[in-house]
Amino acid sequence: MNGKTPLENIPLKIGKPKTTAAGIPAVISSAKHSLKKMGLTNTIKTLRMVNQKDGFDCPGCAWPDPEHRSSFEFCENGAKAVADEAMKANVNAKFFAKYSVKELSGKSDYWLNNQGRINQPMYLGPGESNYSAISWEKSLKLISRKINSLSSPNRAVFYTSGRTSNEAAFLYQAFVRLLGTNNMPDCSNMCHESSGKALVQTIGIGKGTVTLDDFNHADTILVIGQNPGTNHPRMLTALRDAKLKGAKIIHINPLPETGLVRFKHPQDYMKLNLSSTGLADMHLQVKIGGDAALLQAINKLTIDAGSIDDGFISKKTKSYEELAKSLENIDWTRIETDSGITRNQIDKLSNIIINSKSIISCWAMGLTQHRNGVHVIQEVVNLHLLGGHIGRVGAGLCPVRGHSNVQGNRTVGIWEAPSDSFIEKMELGLKNSMPRKHGYDVVHSISAMESNDVDFLFCLGGNFISATPDTTRTATAVSKLDMVVHVSTKLNRSHLVNGSESLILPCLGRTESDIQAEVEQFVTVENSMGIVHKSQGKLKPASNMLRSEPWIIGNLADLTLPESNIDWLGCVENYDKVRDLISHSISGFEDYNTRVRQPNGFYLPNPPKDSCEFETNDGLAHFSVNPLPDVSLNEDEFVMMTIRSHDQYNTTIYGLDDRYRGIKGNRRVLMMNPHDMLERNLKTRDSVNITSHFKGTTRFSQKWLVIPYNIPKRNLAAYFPEANELVPLESTADVSNTPTSKWIICTISGNDSTAEEE
Repeated sequence: MNGKTPLENIPLKIGKPKTTAAGIPAVISSAKHSLKKMGLTNTIKTLRMVNQKDGFDCPGCAWPDPEHRSSFEFCENGAKAVADEAMKANVNAKFFAKYSVKELSGKSDYWLNNQGRINQPMYLGPGESNYSAISWEKSLKLISRKINSLSSPNRAVFYTSGRTSNEAAFLYQAFVRLLGTNNMPDCSNMCHESSGKALVQTIGIGKGTVTLDDFNHADTILVIGQNPGTNHPRMLTALRDAKLKGAKIIHINPLPETGLVRFKHPQDYMKLNLSSTGLADMHLQVKIGGDAALLQAINKLTIDAGSIDDGFISKKTKSYEELAKSLENIDWTRIETDSGITRNQIDKLSNIIINSKSIISCWAMGLTQHRNGVHVIQEVVNLHLLGGHIGRVGAGLCPVRGHSNVQGNRTVGIWEAPSDSFIEKMELGLKNSMPRKHGYDVVHSISAMESNDVDFLFCLGGNFISATPDTTRTATAVSKLDMVVHVSTKLNRSHLVNGSESLILPCLGRTESDIQAEVEQFVTVENSMGIVHKSQGKLKPASNMLRSEPWIIGNLADLTLPESNIDWLGCVENYDKVRDLISHSISGFEDYNTRVRQPNGFYLPNPPKDSCEFETNDGLAHFSVNPLPDVSLNEDEFVMMTIRSHDQYNTTIYGLDDRYRGIKGNRRVLMMNPHDMLERNLKTRDSVNITSHFKGTTRFSQKWLVIPYNIPKRNLAAYFPEANELVPLESTADVSNTPTSKWIICTISGNDSTAEEE
């Protein structure tokens, strides 16, 4: 199977983009989705536990919870994520007997997700067309034998999604490293890896430097390359509160996003407050890839105005002179051309920056998924270092993570390129030696599969096929493997791209009660701002055949490494034992079991935030000097970025509508500037084919419906995972190796009208 989303002939409805986010429409959408998936009783029971101190962490994004929480501490997409996980329906042996893998491959991602929870282990043997039931005992023995039969542990790859708990992730990385490999790619490789690399190089830590309270004290908040209304909706509350306290909010993005226009908190209706809040003071519609030019211009004007923090720069930083010299003679014509922002707009933004005492900069994949992803984030850091906007109340850097525990996974060891100091600490804690050689990230894993250097793939959550670039090549590479194992809650496209043998191991979700040795357990997560806290589901599991991720990992490790000195089964019976191991193995987790039982959890150490100290090799924060990227295009070329719809979270499709953008019923759409359409004689809903181009290679995707949209000329936008097939595997960010899903050079062909404008 090629892993592509199948073509569907679904009517496309187009309306006007919304001007206000959330409000009553969000309430209605959440209620409909929850009642359909969970029923009335579970809807009420479950949503009252989301993000509560005695409840479970939302399986959606990683935005932090306020210390003082409302009764309903969730957003529209969080409610959908919860309902999606807590579905009543079951995918069982009868289901797989009815549908072959080939038949399922012809179904949409939306249809696959709607079939419900997987309720028992399933196995697909060599040459078989249908999955069939298998016991837990047989499945784990089969996997263990396969791992132990490998000629080298480096012929195995162990992938991790961002929803995995700290406890499961720690056991997983310990198991993999004791096998003898660091082949642990994860979703970070495809999203915020550029952030981590840029921040470690400049400030000594690969995380943000703000708390939620800092938003209450900021003068200016920059939101760059991010759509919080869809991807991090609870962030809108923090922005609303900051706005009401006088902060200016600047949105820098190729698309105007409803969430940054106006916001109406649904709970305000309970207080008889019917007003909404305008958020962004400025929307700078930067061209795709033009952020570096804009930021360099702002840094140039800040230096020219003398609005720098001399004391901070002299005491805390290095290489200021090099940066200042590099910006002396910037080409303003190129700045305006590359960024798409006029000098007048740049000057207005510069005046805001210059007059701000406390600045927060937030960003997401709009910055990270470019060839210069690391470098453009370093330009953001430059802006903060110039004004001393780090280690100060109301100021700092804020990379906004997508998955609920993707940061925690990295913190506890899911890392293909661990530092020597990290491994040394881990070895002391676990009393075992571990490999130093760096392993495969996501892109290198796919290349290794393609080259027959990998035989085995284990995926702890996620949807590997739909999340990765170059879909056909990735699917072809995976299909060459001897065995593929997925730990999953729901059916997804990755289950339909198989090795010689494939297994699906169904696990508990975040919402469900986890009882081990007759004792109710809890797990922990780390949010986007470095707080580690409890998560404890309360719902009855969807099936008595489900097992927790720690149970799966611990039992597999016990079978595979019988001589190990780690008490794997003891860790499974009592997660406190896992946390004790973490406290001995990872800095910042001392006395883990006591501290995490505090009502709000605890902050991990963050020297730039805590004390304005930088754990770089010289103890200083580093300015960076980087060339502007080449963003030029040939006459017939466009640059495309992949985006999410509003009814989508990562690769999970909740519905076929993108309510905020006014697009309904069909996801195979190509957003294009109306002038570009006119120049090419394209009408709304014309069907076109897209060809992407990279270093002499091409990728082809057919039947996209063109729609006019407010996007810069020569820029295009399309939804993923459908458009992932156009992202070249080798097109990655310098240093971080992140796929460039926001910079896809392409051409368009075909002009077949499919419908008349309504």
